[in-house]
Amino acid sequence: MEATHHPGAHWDGHTTRFVLRSDVAEEVDLCILHEGGEDRVTMSPVGDGWFEAHLDVGPGTAYGFRVKGPWEPDAGLRCNPAKLLLDPYARRVVGGLEPHPALRDHRPGDPPTPDPTDSRPFVPHSVVVDGTFDWDGVEPPRVPAADMVVYETHVRGMTQLHPEVPPELRGTYLGLAHPSVVSHLLGLGVTTIELLPVLQFVHEPHLLEKGRRNYWGYNPIGFFAPHWEYAATDDPVTEFKTMVRELHRAGLEVVLDVVYNHTAEGNHLGPTLCFRGLDNPAYYRLADDGFRYVNWSGTGNTLDLSSEPALTLVMDSLRYWVSEMGVDGFRFDLATILGRTESDFDPLGGFFGAVAQDPVLRGVKLIAEPWDLGPGGYRLGAFPRRWSEWNDRYRDTVRDFWRSSDGVLAEFASRITGSSDIFEHTGRPPTASLDYVTSHDGFTLVDLVSYEVRHNEANGEDNRDGTPDNRSWNTGVEGPTDDPQIRSMRDRRRRSFLATLLCSQGIPMILGGDELGRTQSGNNNAYNQDNPISWFDWESADPRFLRFVRRLVAFRKEHPSLRRTSWLHEHPRRVDDHVEWLTPEGNPMTVDDWTDPLRKTVALYLDGATVHASHGAVEDDDLLLCFNGSFEDVEFRIPEAGWILEVDTADDTRTGPVADTVAVAALAMVVLRRPR
Repeated sequence: MEATHHPGAHWDGHTTRFVLRSDVAEEVDLCILHEGGEDRVTMSPVGDGWFEAHLDVGPGTAYGFRVKGPWEPDAGLRCNPAKLLLDPYARRVVGGLEPHPALRDHRPGDPPTPDPTDSRPFVPHSVVVDGTFDWDGVEPPRVPAADMVVYETHVRGMTQLHPEVPPELRGTYLGLAHPSVVSHLLGLGVTTIELLPVLQFVHEPHLLEKGRRNYWGYNPIGFFAPHWEYAATDDPVTEFKTMVRELHRAGLEVVLDVVYNHTAEGNHLGPTLCFRGLDNPAYYRLADDGFRYVNWSGTGNTLDLSSEPALTLVMDSLRYWVSEMGVDGFRFDLATILGRTESDFDPLGGFFGAVAQDPVLRGVKLIAEPWDLGPGGYRLGAFPRRWSEWNDRYRDTVRDFWRSSDGVLAEFASRITGSSDIFEHTGRPPTASLDYVTSHDGFTLVDLVSYEVRHNEANGEDNRDGTPDNRSWNTGVEGPTDDPQIRSMRDRRRRSFLATLLCSQGIPMILGGDELGRTQSGNNNAYNQDNPISWFDWESADPRFLRFVRRLVAFRKEHPSLRRTSWLHEHPRRVDDHVEWLTPEGNPMTVDDWTDPLRKTVALYLDGATVHASHGAVEDDDLLLCFNGSFEDVEFRIPEAGWILEVDTADDTRTGPVADTVAVAALAMVVLRRPR
């Protein structure tokens, strides 16, 4: 792209320069919007598909585009000037969709014909912004990957019911940056806040028609604009930057969950909002008939990052969020799509190559959801060296272990030590594995120990949505119960899950609200529940469990042995990164032990003599992690002497020196420390 072409609306303090690219447009009208309608200005073509206009307007001006060009649906060309289009580079977007036939760009027929109805009253609008902001000298925290503790949360849901956040700020960027929320995050000890999608999205027409909304936000349409509904004022850009600045001031990183795999325009029957009417073949993967779309995202369309305009858009968006909005990294939804060429996945070229060489993106956190719905879409372990990946095999295996499933002990051992079988062979460190037990997608931690099947009736889809494979155990009763034994065992298993997570190698991720005991009443797919089902219930928080999680996070921070940058080795002559696997009797685990499907107990000895951590080789205390995934209490023999009990998930008040053995209750974990 030529240096003079900077897409979007750019205000210089006096006038605004509008720049748009469309390789198929014959003519483009810039539409300045106002209450009475719109004023149209024909943009000047300046070569190579670029169009420009300079107007004496400033911040707050609403605008859109109308593109005149070929209508050849079987060739993927769907220009229709009756449809008002968003600026793909708009820094601010206001308004949502209003379900109406005018959202569709065509009328049924053979061939389909352009729909002539003006879509302007029913679609969101782009707005000119003043991007200046005072960062007050605050710098990003730049937390080393090995030291990260990620906290996945939702801008709206986290603060909507927070009693200490002023009502006018609840559910907003400023609410998330409120001192009471920051204090909670700092007290918890997390380092990195991962926000569910905040890039401008819209609610699908079929949800709006049912009185529901897209709560999660995985339906993007503006890759440069912070979602307008999360702003307390009419300036979401400044509010978002303020949130980032205040979180940075507290030492907290901000990572965005970004959706560059599809857009809100859906399938061939979906609304025309931007890219479809601007230059359809340049942005989407089209089916063989040209009219329909490849649907590797499962949402109706797939962005084509093997196309130069689409790749440029995404790279410009990433750079903008880092350089202008101040974020520290990204979690990429359905990231396999981003690396696809014609059909296959290439971790060395295209999008990944562009990211690897980009100086603005050097050092930012890159986290992949390593799958999509296309051919060969499951790619856990296949991403480039700098990337971390959501490790769903960690999630599934740890869930299986703590419901006492048979035959999972060996894989459990691999998962809690960084999943070397998945990541080490390509030269990647343990931080390639982002470990999690729960996330926004699925049961909360309370629900994981309280429900065996999904309860998604509130979603309006006859309980057919959401995965049926929860790997959960309700501990004897489905849903809430007053039985003290069941409640006690549920609490124990919650502590075992979190203790496992925070004592595992890799990067741990906590689902926001799990530390409070948040429940969704068995809903494992609350994507359209913008209500108390999804919001954090601060008034009903579980203070005892919160204290336990805080203690676990602090323990992880105190011990670099749990935050290694190199792989563990079970070798008698190794001093650095040395581990041993032991039976409860204190003997080394044998092949027969590992392959016994009924064995559900193991101890992991972490030698603290030489630990490779984020700041080089250091010494740490020795640690002994004792796991009992069986339904019986087990005595573990302790090697040598001098051990102190630090954590017992069956009794969170139990600490102190231990003798020759330590009792580990059923479905519990004990952590011992030997000072050096």
